[in-house]
Amino acid sequence: MKTVVHTATGNLNESINFYSKLSFQKISEKPLLFTDGKVTLEINPDHFARPGLKLIKKSWQVEVKDLENLTAVTKTDSGYLLSDPNGVWVYLEESDAESKNSSENKPSSVLGNYAGISLESTDFSRSIEFWEKLGFSQNGGAPEYGYITLDNNGFGLSIMKAMACPHLFFNPSMTFFNGKNNLEIIKKIRELKIPITEEITQFNKEGIVDNIIIRDPGGFGFFIFND
Repeated sequence: MKTVVHTATGNLNESINFYSKLSFQKISEKPLLFTDGKVTLEINPDHFARPGLKLIKKSWQVEVKDLENLTAVTKTDSGYLLSDPNGVWVYLEESDAESKNSSENKPSSVLGNYAGISLESTDFSRSIEFWEKLGFSQNGGAPEYGYITLDNNGFGLSIMKAMACPHLFFNPSMTFFNGKNNLEIIKKIRELKIPITEEITQFNKEGIVDNIIIRDPGGFGFFIFND
């Protein structure tokens, strides 16, 4: 199974320019796919498109039967459309051309080290059940810590409990963890004149902006964090 980050746009040229500035590489025209070497992202200009995730494999019939007990499922031309308990849209695409996720490549974008997708949940246990039915398995964190991490063929997903993150949160958000290099990456983002949605000093005793949040033209969130 392959998982693709799916972002919508009301202005295709603005979205292409946004990702090109950040040194994402275009790998396909139809669908319009970009990659940073670790994650694949689809820009969808359809006015009915929404930010979310697209999961691709030959058939979803077995999983859909289980998921119908958790959420409404809509049949589409290429598979199914549904949402997780937090309203995150999930496109289940059925295709013989499925491929594996790229998780071992060196990241090439300005944003640094891609760590996965982050979600915030007001229904933690039901969210875990939803994603496990889609083939994700827990590999880190714990409910008592306020978060868990899951993985599916190298694609990482973090679910955060509500009220656990003292900053803006957009469901879903791509997360980049850069350690001590994050200040330099923030500097590059400023030089590229990428709008910053939130400057975060919450975790720094000296009040330094060492974490930031940005959004693409379609509203998809990005956490650019040191850890």
